[in-house]
Amino acid sequence: MELDFERCYRAVDSRDQRFDGWFYTGVTSTGIYCRPSCPAMTPKRQNVRFFPSAAAAQTAGLRACRRCRPDAAPGSPQWDVRADVVGRAMRLIADGVVDRDGIPGLAARLGYTERHLHRMLRAEMGAGPLALARAQRAQTARTLIETTGLGMAEVAFAAGFGSVRQFNDTVREVFGAAPSELRTAGRRCPAPGGAGTITLRLAYRPPLHAEALLDFLALRALPGVEEVRDGTYRRGLRLPHGAGEAALTPADGHVTATLRLTDMRDLAPAVARCRRLLDLDADPTAVDGTLAADPALAGVVAAEPGIRLPRSVDGFEMAVRAIVGQQVSVRSARTTLTRLLAHLRPPAPGPTPGPAGVDQEVSTAGERSREPKPLDQPAEGAWRAWLSGFPTAEEVLGVPDEVFGMPAGRRETIRGLARAVADGSLDLAPGGDREETVRRLLALPGIGPWTAGYVAMRALGDPDVLLPTDLAVRRGAAALGLPDAPTTLDTYADRWRPWRSYAVIRLWRAA
Repeated sequence: MELDFERCYRAVDSRDQRFDGWFYTGVTSTGIYCRPSCPAMTPKRQNVRFFPSAAAAQTAGLRACRRCRPDAAPGSPQWDVRADVVGRAMRLIADGVVDRDGIPGLAARLGYTERHLHRMLRAEMGAGPLALARAQRAQTARTLIETTGLGMAEVAFAAGFGSVRQFNDTVREVFGAAPSELRTAGRRCPAPGGAGTITLRLAYRPPLHAEALLDFLALRALPGVEEVRDGTYRRGLRLPHGAGEAALTPADGHVTATLRLTDMRDLAPAVARCRRLLDLDADPTAVDGTLAADPALAGVVAAEPGIRLPRSVDGFEMAVRAIVGQQVSVRSARTTLTRLLAHLRPPAPGPTPGPAGVDQEVSTAGERSREPKPLDQPAEGAWRAWLSGFPTAEEVLGVPDEVFGMPAGRRETIRGLARAVADGSLDLAPGGDREETVRRLLALPGIGPWTAGYVAMRALGDPDVLLPTDLAVRRGAAALGLPDAPTTLDTYADRWRPWRSYAVIRLWRAA
């Protein structure tokens, strides 16, 4: 990744928050690295180095600034939208694949040798996969240390470290302080409401049109899986080590995320999926700038800046939604899915933690032990019943014909999708190859360009998908004075590249 020194230095000198997460500023005279927007005095040019990742700065021997918390900056939009191997690797690392499967597992998912993967990440990120995963573990550990009552051994294993010694050494190296010092400095009093729930702030680049996000999700919310109430979106999660639930509330400069997990090792994957769901790593300035250059869209962009692309926490769920939604209204698709879920909804998981509120990253209390344990029971009335994650592919395969309540062809398409996901021939995870995934989707009977495009847009996070045959897209185009014939609209939309998916969201709103 090439970083232009002059451009980066100007961003640092002006403390421009838009560049947080794009790069990191290393100050050789102090041995620390910062966000571009760090409020500290601008360092002299001769003492500055720029890094494409926090891991690269740590590899260079620098520690994180205690003032601007660069380890908690928004994620880089470049790695969020890129479809190449490096972008896919970054999304998989954020989802905890290295902690669960190691570097061999990551390399296997990407289809490269470990050596070649290391070479590619070093060239673009300034650090290998192990260092990148280590930087994420350090941030997770700091979050748990500073605002929870978990014992240090439990924090170490929950954050993904293989041993307490490795945990201690990494925290000292990255943050320049022992774990006990971080706890003393960052300790906050948990609010009442029960032990075991984690509350943290998810940073984003402003502007964020929160109303549009919540409107979109509320219209499609499935009972028992998700809900929007009083400005908060809440949904169930299926995570690598167990069930989870997230409550996401947009606020000024951040989204407050309250998570309850049956296994603390799922903290990092849960955060990554929530960020992906709300598209919090996007660069809205770049997106809006491109779309506003079209006079037909300039008015709606000015009226509603910061429209995001709502994504998903479960690729299989989004693919099923797309198939059910073929040639029917959003309301009709929701009714069909609700009936399916009523048959499949699993029983609520065991212990249910209750919420605790704190100002910054996390609030939790738990048993002190060397292994993460299920969290404590909530205070009475703290949470309603658990929301469930969407059914798995294996569960959907067992649904009887009469429960589907849809044409036989569409029912068999869902079963064909479920079989492909269950046997591993179709990868709908965020780190999957987008082009290959779309090709395999189109090879399934009953899946055409609209369905594959919808899945690429919302499940795989492709920022440049147009759905020219979509009825609502065509209606929105007509409402804005744009051509609404599919072929003509497809040609016209070339001017919106590489952000055509965001244009689709705006056309849906215009409809």
